[in-house]
Amino acid sequence: MSDTAQIVTRFAPSPTGYLHIGGARTALFNWLYARGRGGKFLLRIEDTDRARSTPEATAAILKGLEWLGLDWDDEPISQFARKDRHAEVAREMLEKGRAYKCFSTTEEIAAWREANPRQPFQSPWRDATDLPDAPYAIRLKAPRTGETVIADSVQGEVRVANDQLDDMVLLRSDGTPTYMLAVVVDDHDMGVTHVIRGDDHLTNTARQIQIYDAMGWPRPVFAHIPLIHGEDGKKLSKRHGAVGLHEFAALGYPAGAMRNYLARLGWSHGDDELFDDGQAREWFDLSGIGRAPARLDFKKLEHVSGHHIGAMEDTSLLSALEDFLAETGGEPLTPRQKERLCPALTVLKQKARTLPQLLDQARFALIERPVDIDEKAAKALDPVSRGMLKSLTAAVQHASWTRDALEQAAKAVAEEYGVGLGKLAGPLRAALAGRTATPSVFDMMTALGREESLARLHDQTELAG
Repeated sequence: MSDTAQIVTRFAPSPTGYLHIGGARTALFNWLYARGRGGKFLLRIEDTDRARSTPEATAAILKGLEWLGLDWDDEPISQFARKDRHAEVAREMLEKGRAYKCFSTTEEIAAWREANPRQPFQSPWRDATDLPDAPYAIRLKAPRTGETVIADSVQGEVRVANDQLDDMVLLRSDGTPTYMLAVVVDDHDMGVTHVIRGDDHLTNTARQIQIYDAMGWPRPVFAHIPLIHGEDGKKLSKRHGAVGLHEFAALGYPAGAMRNYLARLGWSHGDDELFDDGQAREWFDLSGIGRAPARLDFKKLEHVSGHHIGAMEDTSLLSALEDFLAETGGEPLTPRQKERLCPALTVLKQKARTLPQLLDQARFALIERPVDIDEKAAKALDPVSRGMLKSLTAAVQHASWTRDALEQAAKAVAEEYGVGLGKLAGPLRAALAGRTATPSVFDMMTALGREESLARLHDQTELAG
């Protein structure tokens, strides 16, 4: 490939289910590599398995990529829609003598394999000249000697003895192309320069290289990335928890955090753990991908998520919260709730690691009067405590509504009653939020504002007599 040629990568999922977290990482790696070099990132839906491919799965994949923030160039390509082109290439190889007609039946092939265990099938029709008028498959006339060498950017040089590979079928007897042929033809026609995919495809690559060579097409750069394992080191499955990208979205990890975490899952740039999209695009390179399987670590994911939530602009964070509620069936925020939530986000986002955690901490700003006091918080609201709240209400009535001013006023009231600030914070927390686990009482008061805070205090001081 010329050094001046435009980089073209692709993501080619099969629409048979949700977008797996491993597929999402593969898409991200392709996206980062292309976007960081001014290249193109293409999308191909490998929907040749008509029995399992569904429009709903395709829609789910596209939705997952959009949520993750990965944009693609051009319209997504349907592999099935290109079946005539695939067949055309198979017949071209036949004309060039790079492939041949094979008339072996399924039963004959099975019998041969039984008689020759652990050997690749050798068709008796490879060099035949007297051909019958019968249905046939088109097989690749693969080299029988030597090696097929894969120069892999992650795995290094991988060598496969050609006598271990059979003459694979390119076009079935019913005229349908095989997946192996379709992938090569599509990648060539789409101008793909770099094939970045899971290392479970490595065994297919030697065969696919033989098709490139048979057609005289330039090989793309191959980079086979290790799969993702669970925390126990075993292949990732549902027993490890969330495995679909939609599940991580539903758990409340922001898309930016997922991009950071997934990029770091199997790839590294020195000791950098936390970075933004611009840095990821600038730094990402195939040489940084390790050969060992990456391990999904939910604690590390939460750490990354907390960093990104804390770094988000308040308006972006509010939008992310609204999207999260819409996706998970939560009640949409009212204008009044958003008005109270916005000033609270600056403080709350520094401690939350997921969007549900943030919403839980923000509950005080989302509830309406009269505040429902839970049983534990109600214990802090005895007559003496309500008296202190009444004194505090009077003290802050005309005070400057800043955190420092409110804290000084509260300390003065606590001293007046001969108690520590903590003795006042408990009933104040109950009056403002209705429960004992909340953000700082002064952060809540500044977020709620003077009118709402005093109204909530008034609701409780009225009961003081």
